[in-house]
Amino acid sequence: MKFIGYDVGSSSIKASIVDENGKVIAHAKYPESEMAIDSPKIGWAEQDPEQWWQNLRILTQKIIAESHIDKNEIKGIGISYQMHGLVLVGKDKEVLRPSIIWCDSRAVETGDKAFDDLGEEVCMNKLLNSPGNFTASKLKWVKENEPEVYEKIWKFMLPGDFIALKLSGEATTTVTGLSEGVLWDFQKHQASKTLLNHWGIDESLVSTVVDNFTEQCVVSKQGAEESGLPEGIPVLYRAGDQPNNALSLNVMNPGEIAATGGTSGVVYGVTDNIHSKESVRVNNFAHINHTKEQPRIGKMLCLNGAGIQYSWLRHQVDQKRHSYQELNDLASQIPIGSDGIIVLPFGNGAERVLKNKDIGSSTYNVNFNRHKSVHLFRAGLEGIAYSFVYGTEILMNDGLQKGIIKAGGDNLFRSSLFAQSIATLLDTEIRIFDTTGSTGAARAAAIGAGAFETLTDILTEKDITTTYIPDFKNMDQYRESYGKWKHKLEQVISTT
Repeated sequence: MKFIGYDVGSSSIKASIVDENGKVIAHAKYPESEMAIDSPKIGWAEQDPEQWWQNLRILTQKIIAESHIDKNEIKGIGISYQMHGLVLVGKDKEVLRPSIIWCDSRAVETGDKAFDDLGEEVCMNKLLNSPGNFTASKLKWVKENEPEVYEKIWKFMLPGDFIALKLSGEATTTVTGLSEGVLWDFQKHQASKTLLNHWGIDESLVSTVVDNFTEQCVVSKQGAEESGLPEGIPVLYRAGDQPNNALSLNVMNPGEIAATGGTSGVVYGVTDNIHSKESVRVNNFAHINHTKEQPRIGKMLCLNGAGIQYSWLRHQVDQKRHSYQELNDLASQIPIGSDGIIVLPFGNGAERVLKNKDIGSSTYNVNFNRHKSVHLFRAGLEGIAYSFVYGTEILMNDGLQKGIIKAGGDNLFRSSLFAQSIATLLDTEIRIFDTTGSTGAARAAAIGAGAFETLTDILTEKDITTTYIPDFKNMDQYRESYGKWKHKLEQVISTT
């Protein structure tokens, strides 16, 4: 038996095929270059969901051909996807408008107003969050600003729900998905009528709710013809990219922490505490193993401006003359603190960690006679690392226990400079595992099929590729540099 997992990101679609023991048979992505994000207005971010589907179709055929397997060996599908996006489909199951994706800021005021109207107590006790700039707020924005589109909606969906629809023709979603859209009532264990009624949104627009690990839907004849997958095989697992990243790293229980450093940066810790005093800056979602009887809440800090900052530096400053690894090596030649340069990497929309302020990215203290581009590369990596530390401090203040941080060996965590900075300032160990989001989704599909019980059976110490421990020798230098960065950030926040 084989299982295929997809990771539908905003940069590319990734896929992995594993066997019934969770062993990786193949891994691929498409397209090789990053998918475009359209920004019709400042603060907006959109993508065409049909483009995700077309890329997934090409990728599926590519990975099956390269792995030299018979497609009929594939017995199940797992889906991971970019969180918080809004996809709207009509009765003909066609997309009504481009998806308003995770880093779009247009609905900030909509969510903030609902938080004020409903009150903090209601939002925190029922939703565990302020509505913020999440999927529900984006739907309300469409209702207010594009009524002609809203009137045609059959179902609203998250990106992963849309992929499942294209595969099966069925409209389904999950508790985890609804909670990430701030549409789950944790007291009544159902879609939030409180928020839907407040905004005048018909509950019929919500898709059928299914469990994370179950036969959610099956590949239809049309889905099989378009994707190249066997007809009739089930989608056995679905989750947003950050809960799925945690699963990929076997972060399932209170006190365990996962991190990722892609286009955005995320610290995601599991707790059994369904209360929060940082409702505006921290996200609280149902983790993939959450139940009403045994709460498992993913306490998440998201930094929109992370890898995209470093990507911008490579493309615009370096003009892509060097690979990311070469840039990391060059940046490591510059001393801690980047000779005084400070980079605030918040140039990808409103930041929840900054109470939904959009302060942009900014660079300070550049001396034209002294500094070179390599100083900017170091300062960029430090700025992103420091934002991780800043956010993690907020999580700790909100009750998350400090523990070993686990991360996959991709994107920013390939940089020893980046990882070492975080490990030192948080005085904790960071373990890098040889796993990916699509691999986790494929293995989760195998769990859904009953091939094995938990990832503990698969992910072991042998999968650790690198371990970072605090650099006690240079601790004072790191702390001094971080202190200056944090002071500058707080100055900017206070004047924005």
